Amino acid sequence: MRALLTGASSFTGYWFAAKLAAAGFDVIAPLRGSPSGYSGVRRDRVERLAHIAEIVPECPFGEPKFLELVKASAFDVLCHHASRVGDYRSLEFDVVGAVAENTNNIRKVLEAMLANGLRGVVSTGTVFEANEGAGNLPLRAFSPYGLSKGLTSEIIRHWCGHYGVPYGKFVIPNPFGPFEEPRFCAYMIKCWRNGEVAEVRAPRYVRDNIHVDLLGLVYARFVAETIEARRSGKIGPIGYVETQGAFAERFAGAMRERLGWDCRLKLLKQADFSEPIARMNTSEIDHDAVGWSEAAAWDGTANFYSASA
Repeated sequence: MRALLTGASSFTGYWFAAKLAAAGFDVIAPLRGSPSGYSGVRRDRVERLAHIAEIVPECPFGEPKFLELVKASAFDVLCHHASRVGDYRSLEFDVVGAVAENTNNIRKVLEAMLANGLRGVVSTGTVFEANEGAGNLPLRAFSPYGLSKGLTSEIIRHWCGHYGVPYGKFVIPNPFGPFEEPRFCAYMIKCWRNGEVAEVRAPRYVRDNIHVDLLGLVYARFVAETIEARRSGKIGPIGYVETQGAFAERFAGAMRERLGWDCRLKLLKQADFSEPIARMNTSEIDHDAVGWSEAAAWDGTANFYSASA
């Protein structure tokens, strides 16, 4: 089976590509830019991606080169993971521009791919969209970025319905693990490597942190099920649902055990409650059924941060 995966240079996109390839898919990965133009951890991911997927450089979604690709080649599934992110926390995030970019020429893309045997579409959303997951009501979008993701999904769902293409939506919570951008976990690692105490500024938020290894395994299975059953559906896999303070303690314990560091934490008194108190996914995952080893995933995370010291 052939999968056209957009957004494969991202943190989750790289892991989706790896798990799809391991599941037997031939993965073709159109990238927005040229591999030589990436830097930092994204460049590391793209270098690894080249060993598991066929990279098509400078091929943004819906642009002429992308349309040429889908007209000339047959794909079983479109895995549309690419989206404009930018400063996703900013209130100035361009919702309209992002949605236009995320759905650029979607009708032409679907028509060309259907002519070559397209069997399904899977797009990714986020639990931070409006009306996704569970938590304190109302389930509003966390930000303009979350709003753009929800609108993007609805547009793709609409046109898939129009053309009779099975549509799957894969909802992502808070992923963490190797090759992540320098966010919360990387911040804690940096502190502990320097013998410092890591501060948790929002310990009371209840979030759903999922190891990206598990997320990728569930994604690959969901893609296969969508095209094999030719059935539309949605899944939002659950990771560790707990307060951010509790997750920080969990992460510290796992790293302390494996790396021998002190991994000290300080849970600050939370002052900012601008985001919803609780938001989490709702799909329980049988770890054995997807072949996930929790211990091995934590080992891999520790090895990654140890090697990148």
